[in-house]
Amino acid sequence: MTLFTVNIRRNDRARKILLVIGILLIAANLRAPFTSLAPLLNLIRESFSLSAAAAGMLTTLPLLVFAATSPFVPMAGRRYGLERALIAGVAVLGAGIIVRSFGGVWGLYLGTALVGGGIAVGNVLLPSLLKRDFPNKIAALTGAYSLSMGIAAALASTVMIPLSTASGMGWRFALFASIILPVIALAVWLPLRTAPPIRTGKRMPAVHTDRVWHSPLAWQVTLFLGMNSFIYYVVAGWLPAILAEAGYSAARAGTLHGLMQFATAIPGLVAGLVIARTRDQRGLAAGVSMLSAVSLFGLAWFPQWALAWTAMFGAGVGATFILGLTFVSMRSGSVAQAAALSGMAQSLGYLLAAIGPPSIGAMYDAYASWTGPLLVCALLALAMAGVGTMAGRAIQIAPRKPVC
Repeated sequence: MTLFTVNIRRNDRARKILLVIGILLIAANLRAPFTSLAPLLNLIRESFSLSAAAAGMLTTLPLLVFAATSPFVPMAGRRYGLERALIAGVAVLGAGIIVRSFGGVWGLYLGTALVGGGIAVGNVLLPSLLKRDFPNKIAALTGAYSLSMGIAAALASTVMIPLSTASGMGWRFALFASIILPVIALAVWLPLRTAPPIRTGKRMPAVHTDRVWHSPLAWQVTLFLGMNSFIYYVVAGWLPAILAEAGYSAARAGTLHGLMQFATAIPGLVAGLVIARTRDQRGLAAGVSMLSAVSLFGLAWFPQWALAWTAMFGAGVGATFILGLTFVSMRSGSVAQAAALSGMAQSLGYLLAAIGPPSIGAMYDAYASWTGPLLVCALLALAMAGVGTMAGRAIQIAPRKPVC
């Protein structure tokens, strides 16, 4: 046991500082290894002679893994502790990066699935960690780790092509380069694995998760996050094609796609402070949902102003994501309940996300126009505003009543 480890075991302040750094580093891993694949997809297709459908599965597979594994992550958190479970998730993610970079076709899919499983652990357990150790800073830290997530994703997407051309290993080296994120995260988290929780009185006892699944408020939070995930992954997947149909060059469409990704991180600068200063968040939930709706209507009817619409859309979905994650912690009455709600919201949310791009793509194939699909997403954003006004009420999920 090192002197540093002893120090954080005895000093809540030292552990708290290290924990905040660790939270931001795990957040940096939750999107970048996933989004960094997209710029390299054509190179990977050519390398393995993959069909469009087979290549498309590489972007859908992590979402399906998120949905399948998220309900079980809280059990790992309860059994092994949040710190150990998060460390295991980062380790699995790192293993997935290695396998998909060097393992051939089988490794490409297996590694992608492992990356999805590792990310799912962080997605589910970080809200529980905030509930346990930072109950009075939930909104601010959620905004901070969303900012870290967005910046890391934007940077990773930007450097993939330059990295692939700067080395003799091509796309393999570019994909492998993202291993730096889990390695740094593990270096910070390993000293935390045996440190006791910050003394807030919060623990993670066993919980009856059926109460969460039967709670109307839990479903409202889940739908709010799920609708946002559906809309985000549709636009993230199809925006270049939407802009190409509107007359934009491939280079311009790629630039606007990058702008949208970067804009998702911007709300992290202020959202936490704004959320913390509101008694409830009904107006905020409706307002940020309306940003997404207006931008989608704009893309459908006035695509010549795509610069404004893509920036507005990114800000809207980014703020909605932060707000939804904050709801997971704020609407829960305990650390364990937060983990159960997070698992529920992540599972169903990413299931909707996985359904979104192919279903909207099929709609485009049927009508040969992006106007209809964009209007469907805009209407869904309006419905999200309504759900958000219910999820934004200053109430919590009721505890399970004891059985006599």
